[in-house]
Amino acid sequence: MVTAPPAPVDFADPNDWTGFYAGGQLGYADIDGNLSGDGAIGGVHAGYDYDFGTLVLGGEVDYDTSDADFGGGVAQLDSIARLKLRGGYDFGRTLLYATGGVARADTSLGDETGGFGGVGMAYRLTDSFDLGGEVLYHDFSDIGTTGIAVEATTVTVRGSFRF
Repeated sequence: MVTAPPAPVDFADPNDWTGFYAGGQLGYADIDGNLSGDGAIGGVHAGYDYDFGTLVLGGEVDYDTSDADFGGGVAQLDSIARLKLRGGYDFGRTLLYATGGVARADTSLGDETGGFGGVGMAYRLTDSFDLGGEVLYHDFSDIGTTGIAVEATTVTVRGSFRF
């Protein structure tokens, strides 16, 4: 009697978002407020998600460097670091989510900690790689104790490897 070889076992479920991930992002920052300007941003991120079925909850840290000038060259956004919570809906290979948390901006005028919130999307291209994007709104009320308040909107394209 001839039997067919057993089918290979696929342990990675591309529809399960549970696990660690890390990657990079590139994008654009638009700064408005007492001083306005814009420029490129880019950096790295790492986090963990837990998939409850259709609901996905997680946390992430990310760090971007920037060449964004604001105030007509008066100041520059050097970097921004974020500590995020995120929650979203699992559509199989697509994850739509909302995110928010605390951000720390480092500028040529000094540092400032503020809040941020936004939305994002990730699409599972392979079992271990996602491509997506985020739009985040930041509010900084007193940069470097100068009294200068700015709001920054960032738009990034993100790539993440899943472990």
